[in-house]
Amino acid sequence: MPRPPTLKTIEIFASVQGEGLRQGEPTIFVRLAGCNLRCGFCDTKKAWRGGREMSVEKIVDEVARRRREYPTTWVCLTGGEPLAQNVRPLVARLHEDGFRVQIETNGTFPPAPLADWHSVSPKPPDYAVHPGFKKQAREVKLVVCRALDLDGIRTVRAAFPATVPVILQPQSNARWSIKKAVGFLEDAGRAGLEGIRLSVQLHKVFGLR
Repeated sequence: MPRPPTLKTIEIFASVQGEGLRQGEPTIFVRLAGCNLRCGFCDTKKAWRGGREMSVEKIVDEVARRRREYPTTWVCLTGGEPLAQNVRPLVARLHEDGFRVQIETNGTFPPAPLADWHSVSPKPPDYAVHPGFKKQAREVKLVVCRALDLDGIRTVRAAFPATVPVILQPQSNARWSIKKAVGFLEDAGRAGLEGIRLSVQLHKVFGLR
């Protein structure tokens, strides 16, 4: 008898989506373990390694329990890098329970074809993403880290259709990063780069998890 599918999981919790176009919507988060990039500016380094093996059914049961406390139809798979593991069985089961699934990814692995929403956050130095995200990405988030420059923004903008917004997200809402992001927004306009937006991490502004 085949072993039930499992995923290395860090935590499951309910909050609001603090980033991107879904900002402010009630969401249940499933944070998976492991990351292939491990950026120095990462704010979830606890998810780089470890995690406990949880069956897909146990994850879905926990999500359902959280929904009773915090009604929502959205589940966000985040990390770490969630696509470093095989999330397809989990996405399918969540759909069976009536959930919509968002995946937050660095874009270096192929997209999950069953997911309802891919939030892609390309990382320095080359900001490379899997070609499948050209059609699958609903939004692109760029952390305004020390390494980001206008050429990096140009590279990312050129990799996605004009209808997909590129969202500049200050690093941990730091003052220096906010100032840099506003400057990039102005520079992008002068350079004729369209669909560039400025955002914040709402959950950090409000002191939420």
